[in-house]
Amino acid sequence: MSFFVPDPVSLAQDLIRCPSVTPADEGAQQCLIDALTPLGFSCTILPFGEISNLFARLGSGAPHFCFCGHTDVVPVGDQTAWAMPPFSATIRDGLLYGRGAADMKSNIACFVAAVGRYLDAHGLPDGSISLLITGDEEGLAVDGTVKVLEWMRDHGQIPDHALVGEPSNPLKMGDEIKIGRRGSVTGRLSVTGKQGHVAYPALADNPLPRMITLLSALTAHCFDQGSEFFAATNLEVTTIDTGNMADNVIPAKVTAQFNVRFNDRWSAASIEEKIREILDSYHVAYDLSCRSTAESFMTTPGDFTDLVAESVARITGRKPSLSTAGGTSDARFVQAYCPVVEYGLVNKTIHQVDEHCALADIESLTTTYQDILERYFQPVG
Repeated sequence: MSFFVPDPVSLAQDLIRCPSVTPADEGAQQCLIDALTPLGFSCTILPFGEISNLFARLGSGAPHFCFCGHTDVVPVGDQTAWAMPPFSATIRDGLLYGRGAADMKSNIACFVAAVGRYLDAHGLPDGSISLLITGDEEGLAVDGTVKVLEWMRDHGQIPDHALVGEPSNPLKMGDEIKIGRRGSVTGRLSVTGKQGHVAYPALADNPLPRMITLLSALTAHCFDQGSEFFAATNLEVTTIDTGNMADNVIPAKVTAQFNVRFNDRWSAASIEEKIREILDSYHVAYDLSCRSTAESFMTTPGDFTDLVAESVARITGRKPSLSTAGGTSDARFVQAYCPVVEYGLVNKTIHQVDEHCALADIESLTTTYQDILERYFQPVG
């Protein structure tokens, strides 16, 4: 029995040509449905809020392997700065250009093509394959993967293992597999004073020196030295604002924002508690609100991580490191339901002008995904 085998480059081009800047879909998920249906997948569109999500499954048995990804992309910025139109999916000198070429429409195309190649070579797997595709990864991430996973749980669709197709490699294919991520807390810190004329400081109360003291304390603090699989926790100040446009006015209030990326030595609650402890030691009146978008997590190295790493090494000839570096991803939601790793294309041009990926890397990734499927389902013959 022969199966339709999609071409990963052509499918990637079709997806890139859909200008699906969050929250718009612009036909991207229908493009995937058109590629998945001939392979035998049952496809379900799951709209939550203004976000379109797709769940597609082939088979109903165990083991159940799920590929997770997103069809939404970040804005293109200044279109005139691009060497070619950002949604034209132009190929030049062995590179595919376009918004989403690396992050992460080509990765999705590689997996769909890998499934087609697997089916054509081995027939239906002894188990099932699914795709969880959201349109809300680059946005607030409240109506995407997290809600699809809840729907999957309620409908008996939770997988045994998952792979998120985020571009995981810093420079070359085979560099890294992500087995976890650090957590994230954003803090908004305010210090209030009294507005006045700079020539009469005794009649005012400048909050800026106190804010500088507090921020200096936070940025100088060593939270930890890292752990076995995680880098050290770091705090970075991202904004300081008084709203003051006059050079002869002492501001009444200053607000700063910072972000903390914390490892497995902390939780969002414990890192906030530590921050408040540091601030309180200076006896300066302040207001602080903290918001966490992710706890740290890690898939413990074992059979599943070994399987993926061995496939990567077989295809790329390079032994990948097991990494927890980088920002957050939707794997933070998946990890609550099943073991998850991330492996995809090279990420050095993601979110940039002239985002691109190499055609050779697309083939490498497709072959790697096929090898993962073959090793996961262990077909006979």
